[in-house]
Amino acid sequence: MTDLARLDLNLLRVFDAVARERHVTRAAQRLNLSQPAVSNALARLRTTLQDELFLRRPGGVEPTALALSLMQPVAEVLDRLRDALAVHAPFEPASATRVFPIGLSEYAEAVLAPPLLARMAAEAPGCLLAIRHADRTNAMALLEQDAVQLAVGMLPEPPALYTRLRLLPEIFLTLMRADHSLAEGPMTPERFAAWPHLLHSPNGSREGALDEPMRQAGHPRRLGAVVAHLSAVPGILKRTDMVMALTARLAMQLAEAHGLALRSCPVAIPHTRLSLIFPRRLEADQGHAWLRRLLLAVAREATEGCDRIKALQQGLVLAADD
Repeated sequence: MTDLARLDLNLLRVFDAVARERHVTRAAQRLNLSQPAVSNALARLRTTLQDELFLRRPGGVEPTALALSLMQPVAEVLDRLRDALAVHAPFEPASATRVFPIGLSEYAEAVLAPPLLARMAAEAPGCLLAIRHADRTNAMALLEQDAVQLAVGMLPEPPALYTRLRLLPEIFLTLMRADHSLAEGPMTPERFAAWPHLLHSPNGSREGALDEPMRQAGHPRRLGAVVAHLSAVPGILKRTDMVMALTARLAMQLAEAHGLALRSCPVAIPHTRLSLIFPRRLEADQGHAWLRRLLLAVAREATEGCDRIKALQQGLVLAADD
């Protein structure tokens, strides 16, 4: 590598834009520069690094071996610099135009996104919330790649470089069609296990939070189907004998919207609490701190706003059977 003292930071910005776009004109548009300005910057960078960096190809450019090796380090350096500058930048929600990329599990999105977006529209109408799916299988990878700035879901304990805030405590309820045999009578593990179960699993796993508690109760459950999207759940339950254990807030929403029967779950399911995880380097970022406060507020309102769930959380689960 040539002496770093000769390397202009602006040249790295041009390199990053061309590497991402694989096209000089699009890179210029991304940087709000003219195409000749980007070409001149690339020429200077080629001289400094003594490498062609990008070779012309039909429809764009192709990075050389050196350019490929530099793409990730350069992107990381620029991202860290932007984050460092953002920490000290004032954040005024009413006039801000920031994009917040976040990761939410499907459940967290269904419960938290509507009130969160309503609050954002009122407080920061120029900001954009860009939501990606995140769960225990990919949340840490998304955070480490800076693809999202925070993740919310039922997530494992993160590494030391991350902060974890616990949000909504949860219980599980059971959904089924209104005329299902399990909609009446005692809700026991034995009766519960006698029917095929519907499992919601965006990543295709056939193991859910309910399986180990049911095995420990001596009544392992039998899966009838695994679905990737919650939108399919009501139609399946209304047309089959399948039953489904689901977090209480979401189960109550689906029961009310689709006329499904709602019962208690006959076994306790531990470790069911939404967590918010984010990199510690963003703790002092004023915009990020504002978004975190907003998320904590809507989570607190979701907890305080449902008397029935509060009663169930206090141990009155069997009240759902009455």
